Amino acid sequence: MENKVSAIFEVLNDEQRKAVSCVDGPVLIVAGAGSGKTRVLTSRIAYMLERGIEPQRIMALTFTKKAATEMQERIALMVGSQRARKLVMGTFHSVFVRFLREYADSIGYPSSFTIFDTYDSVSAIKSIIKEMGLDDKVYKPKSVLSRISAAKNNLVTASSYRTNTAALTRDAAAKMQRICDIYTEYAARCRRTGVMDFDDILLNMNILLRDNKEALKSISERFSHILVDEYQDTNFAQYLIIRKLSAASGNICVVGDDSQSIYAFRGARVENILNFKNDFPNLKMFKLELNYRSTRTVVGAANSLIERNPNRIKKKCESASGDDGEKIRLVRAFSETDEALQVASHIITKLTVDKAQYKDFAILYRTNSQSRAIEEALRKRNLPYQIYSGNSFFDRAEVKDTMAYLKLVCNPRDDEAFKRTVNKPARGIGDTSLDALQRAASDMGTSLFKAIYYPEIEKYGIKPAAIAKIRSFCDMINRMAAAEATTDAYDLATSIVNESGIYAFFKSDLHHLDSLLCPHFKGANEFLRFVLHIAEHICHILDNSL
Repeated sequence: MENKVSAIFEVLNDEQRKAVSCVDGPVLIVAGAGSGKTRVLTSRIAYMLERGIEPQRIMALTFTKKAATEMQERIALMVGSQRARKLVMGTFHSVFVRFLREYADSIGYPSSFTIFDTYDSVSAIKSIIKEMGLDDKVYKPKSVLSRISAAKNNLVTASSYRTNTAALTRDAAAKMQRICDIYTEYAARCRRTGVMDFDDILLNMNILLRDNKEALKSISERFSHILVDEYQDTNFAQYLIIRKLSAASGNICVVGDDSQSIYAFRGARVENILNFKNDFPNLKMFKLELNYRSTRTVVGAANSLIERNPNRIKKKCESASGDDGEKIRLVRAFSETDEALQVASHIITKLTVDKAQYKDFAILYRTNSQSRAIEEALRKRNLPYQIYSGNSFFDRAEVKDTMAYLKLVCNPRDDEAFKRTVNKPARGIGDTSLDALQRAASDMGTSLFKAIYYPEIEKYGIKPAAIAKIRSFCDMINRMAAAEATTDAYDLATSIVNESGIYAFFKSDLHHLDSLLCPHFKGANEFLRFVLHIAEHICHILDNSL
């Protein structure tokens, strides 16, 4: 053990060692930019494991799956993959979903509830706006969702929203007085169809811990130590959950930097980290002030700006580099065109005078709309460039279609998954039929999937041929759902893409698919194999969560 502990500490500086070795009680680690935050977090968990703390007793919460995966991989290198795999580590949402499935009955949901992504939520709200006869130029679906999201992050439910004077006043000022009605219908529809959106996960986790004392006791007693990454980005809902779950052990460690808090527009509250010492008066604080990433010039410039903020945790970052680096240039431009031309000219100067290479340059801009002027300036000077933007692979229509099929098999009540898949590939089911089915489902207070089997569904104006087609689709989903419990996840996913017609559809259009996915995949077959991998992964998660 001593050798392993020594190996953990030998790569750390003095302040990092202190932060890693202090594992009991409330701890605040203020980690300046480039100060080795991830190294400290992973080393701290590895040290705890070496001290004999069982991995399943440690919960580590992050904001991105990438951060959780990177941390788990680093920990595995230090203590072995077997122990690292047993850690309860992941994003707030992925970890809390496990508890919500376990206690789903307590909050009025099926354990097989599915989860809306942003696209699904916007689509559902768009349908509600249309059904209510509201103007979608006033009630823009994304804006409506943003207001509902803000309410949920502040633990304002649909019922309490109606009596929230501040929210209603803001809505009236924006001429969107019926936000409360949309929120009420959206919440009712989600519950009726066994669906949560991302904000519901945090809201319902708070409701579970508030109303079910047995669940609070059981969940909090499972963990002897809780760690939270990027604490400055937590919102009110996350803050309360962390406080409740850490109350039993008192061993809570949060890592963050108030100077890097930039997500207030998403509900993040920098007060959470600023007031941590008030929540835990006996805390121990460690400040990671040595920057390993930037030159002294950059760190000095950052310090000179940050120190002007009076409401901050005081710290003084220093560069570990002995290099001053280049001076920072502030360039004033008369227009976006002038700005872009200056950027292009500067690149040419560095290429010719300093013998720099194209790969040495990166251009950052605030909004996608600004890229046009920059691209034109680069083109005029024959400077090659590559834009890193656009939808992620998991946002591609082809992948989302496959995911929607999997969601529907696990939860046939998921209306958004139903609407996405019922006519993909095309089955001759039009919007008119689906609109009529939506009216029927609303009248009956049930899901689209269940409404189509209503004996008198024809009275809503759906033609017999359309009814037959939709029921045939639903019968296929029912067969797959029945096989879920006894079929291997990979085989089930394969069956879905084959029987649904997705595989045949893509295979018949290889040229289109090849050009669509280039250069990320070598042809449609590789893409389809990857879709199956995704399907297997999703099924595996759902199987383990039920």
